[in-house]
Amino acid sequence: MSTYDLIFTDVSAVLGHDGASDDPVAVDIGVKNGRIVALEAGLPRDQADRVISAGGKVAFPGVVDGHQHWGIYNPLPIDAYSESRASAQGGVTTALSYMRTGQYYLNKGGPYADFFPEVLEQTEGRAVIDYAYHLAPMSKQHISEIPALVAEHGVTSFKVFMFYGSHGLHGRSDDQSSFLMTPPDERYDYAHFEFVMRGIEAARQQYPELADIISLSLHCETAEIMSAYTKIVEEEGTLTGLEAYHASRPPHSEGLAVSIASYLAHATGLPTINLLHLTSQAAVEAALTMARAFPHIDFRREVTIGHLLADCHSADHGIGAGVGGKVNPPLRPREDVEALWGHVLAGEIDWVVSDHACCKDEKKFGDDRDDVFLAKSGFGGAEYLLAGMITEGCKRGLSLGAVARLTATNPARRYGLGGSKGALAVGLDADIVLVDLEKSWTVRAADSVSAQEYSPLEGFEMTASVTDVFLRGEQIVTDGVVTETPGGRYLARPTS
Repeated sequence: MSTYDLIFTDVSAVLGHDGASDDPVAVDIGVKNGRIVALEAGLPRDQADRVISAGGKVAFPGVVDGHQHWGIYNPLPIDAYSESRASAQGGVTTALSYMRTGQYYLNKGGPYADFFPEVLEQTEGRAVIDYAYHLAPMSKQHISEIPALVAEHGVTSFKVFMFYGSHGLHGRSDDQSSFLMTPPDERYDYAHFEFVMRGIEAARQQYPELADIISLSLHCETAEIMSAYTKIVEEEGTLTGLEAYHASRPPHSEGLAVSIASYLAHATGLPTINLLHLTSQAAVEAALTMARAFPHIDFRREVTIGHLLADCHSADHGIGAGVGGKVNPPLRPREDVEALWGHVLAGEIDWVVSDHACCKDEKKFGDDRDDVFLAKSGFGGAEYLLAGMITEGCKRGLSLGAVARLTATNPARRYGLGGSKGALAVGLDADIVLVDLEKSWTVRAADSVSAQEYSPLEGFEMTASVTDVFLRGEQIVTDGVVTETPGGRYLARPTS
């Protein structure tokens, strides 16, 4: 029997783990039974069933995209297939998707004991990459189910949408009772968020061996601020498109929500807090201020690749111009984009994600395609995550090692996947992405395998290309062509 199933040669590896070089190192990569078993130069070729020469390409850890939304606008089984393929196209080998009860997704309420097995059933055998789910406790019953979700399904990450209950998902204030599908005598408000935190902290106490990976993520926007500013923007009528949407959901709405969420974490004693998709200088400043105020809280800060590459003016170009770039929180002006990059380079951002939410043309736009308040919120982008970080990050002085940590190592560890994902290291899954750092290309939505027909990044010039992707040693992207065979697995956490 061969020592190795697969050996990668003529490759430089960005390892990603603690103490690893920020620069690629020349090593052969030996794979056996889906795991990395050797990282050293000169592995014996005659002891492998297959030898792949990478031709001088750089190997990265498979991207762990900590923020996606499968099934929000399309049937979940369909999204799990098409959007996992789009993810693989961008070097993503593991996706964590947010899921909740209520409108969109499965369009039903009720306990997670009934709801989540159906989610798993609808995604089983559909994805070409590995996947896990974050769940949002929308009701008191859901809070009581947190320990069972941890113990029975390996769900260790949860979410609060801070503006739900008082502001519409797509920008106008509207009745949320039918949208949330929660009991009529319950409110989705700050008190509920507090009780969610207390419920998660109770689960951490119940499972102390898992405490570090049981966390709460928060979408930080303030409903009252957004409702007031939306009314002002619409009544004045001087702004249109993404600029109007930015003004209707101003950055200080993020900052205020971050501050409230942080104090609630302090008050409830929950130390594992993830602040999602921060989009502005105001939001990050608030997050850093709260970290100084509450040093006992282990805050993690997230930014999306969309907010690092596009702004509310640049996204007006190409297919789906302007309104196609609508997302929550909004794309911001260029000065906020530059501020985000400054915080990335300063090591103040913990991971970068796609927030991939495929929304096809027929659902994205309203009857008036130019009315941003009629459009749905969200767009895809996992296809551009790794290439975008290398392109824009390295141009600004970000090391390749930092790219690996931001896209793989850090989210894997926080979310309980560090036992198998997030780095190129002996014992971890052979999730390997080969990148050609010399191959430039232009973003064209037509070239994506996503079901979404447009992109706010249309025309963006990339200077690096994902060419080949391996999931547990099995090739799922070959010379840019994505497999049609779903071999992804659900990951109960923690993985090992």
